[in-house]
This record gives sequence, C-alpha cells and structure tokens, in this order.
Amino acid sequence: MKVEILGSAGATATPRPGCDCSVCVEARERGVPYSRMGPSLFVHGPNVLFDTPEESRLQLDRSTVTEIAACFYSHWHPDHTMGRRVWEAVGGRDFRVWPPDPAARRTTDVYLPEQVAVDFSGSRGIRGHFDYLEERGFVRVHELRDGETVRLGDVEIRPFRLHEEYVYAFELSGNGKRLLVAMDELHDWEPPPEVRGVDLAVLPMGLNELDPFTGERRIHADHPVLRFEATFEQTLAIVDALEAKSVVLSHIEEVDRLGHDDLTRLAALVGRAIVFAHDTMVVAV
Repeated sequence: MKVEILGSAGATATPRPGCDCSVCVEARERGVPYSRMGPSLFVHGPNVLFDTPEESRLQLDRSTVTEIAACFYSHWHPDHTMGRRVWEAVGGRDFRVWPPDPAARRTTDVYLPEQVAVDFSGSRGIRGHFDYLEERGFVRVHELRDGETVRLGDVEIRPFRLHEEYVYAFELSGNGKRLLVAMDELHDWEPPPEVRGVDLAVLPMGLNELDPFTGERRIHADHPVLRFEATFEQTLAIVDALEAKSVVLSHIEEVDRLGHDDLTRLAALVGRAIVFAHDTMVVAV
C-alpha cells in the first residue's frame, strides 16, 4: 500500500481568500507544498479514496491516481463531503453520445459507515445528492453496519467509530502491513489495543491551543472549541499511545499560521517518527 495525500488542509484551506498573513501570501506565491487544499487522501493498492472536499476534482486531476475502486466517507462535515460532485467528472463521458452507451459510464462504489449513512440521510440533504448520482449511474452506495468490513483485492478495510461517535477511522490490513486512517475528530479518543503498532498512521494534527515553539497561548482556555476538538498536545499523547512505526499528521488549519517550513522544524522538534503532510505527498506503508 501507498498513501497519497491529496489535500492536507483542515476546515479552511491555505491560502484563505482575502487573507494577507505571511503564511497565505507565501502559499499564493510558492504553491505546493506551501498551499493546502481540503482534507482527502488516496491509498494505492486497494485504490481507495477517503472523503471529497470542495477541491476534490482538482486534487485528483493533479494526482497520480488513475483508477478509483471505491470511496469511504468518514463523516458528514462539509470540508469532507462538499466535493461529491466529483463523481460526475469521474464517471461521466461524452453526454452527446446517443443512444447512451452504458459501457462508457464508470460507476464507483461509495461506502457509508452506519452513522455516516444516518447523518447523510438527515436534514443536511447529502444523501439526496447521492441518490441523484446513483440514479445517473455515477456511484453505487453501500451502507455498512458497525462491525462490517470491506475487502478490496488483498486489503481488508475496517471502519470503526472514534470517541466522537459520528466520525469513523479506518484500519486497512493487507500483505502483512497495517494502515490507520483517521481523517478528523480525535477529541478524547484512546487508541484501542487492536490498532496499536500499525505500520503507518495518518492523523489530524489538532488545534494549536499553545504556540508549539514558544508555549504562548493561542486559543483562550475557555473557548468552547476546546470542548470538542483535539489539540496538538492531545494528538501527541495519542501518537505516544498508538505506538505506530511512522505517523503523518494532516488536517492542518490555516488559522494556526504554520507554514511548510515551520512544520518541518516542528517535526524535528517533536520527533516520534512524525512528519507533517503536504499536498501531493506520497508515503509507503
């Protein structure tokens, strides 16, 4: 297996429109790896996509991805789902052909873990859009019950809930290797024994409550966001408990004002076999 980081940003990409901070200015001037699109990654081998942020079509177009066997959604948040129209681009062909040729249509299997399926079907209207995509033959939607796994080739994919029960992480196992993918929301999560010691873990960085270099407070101690979002320090504690052979931290928020070079320095400072993701990064499992 091989992981390709399609987008390494969090809820807000870098650069942010209208922002003239040094990190956003540098991102505009220098592009990748300083610029970041929304959170998404692809695992080569089983050829699986995780989540579709707004920029999903652009991410896939610049990637090395040539075939998508399936997509798994981790949760309903807009920064992970709003690019779902990408399935029209992936599956569609020349609409002028008449009569339509079903063999020219590419249909992708889309997997929704149990709570994700419930949330998609709620008032947010996400499932309605997938119903349309399914009717047009762009996707085949599969709803998974908790505990179910999916096998694609030699790789078994196991979704499981995190502490925030509306969001799922995924364990991929095959050919003697194990990969853990957690796209977001590690708040209060403790790695269970069965996922410890994976070969590679891709995790969200967490918010910088404190400046990681100076310790200066960046988020007020009473801010409500700290009640439901993991901080960088809490993420490091999870990394220690997980005991993965290597770790990639992604979902890097623009508001934290950390550029690519800052994160390279920070990786050297924290150790723990951690590297920080950037768009287009490829990592072997």
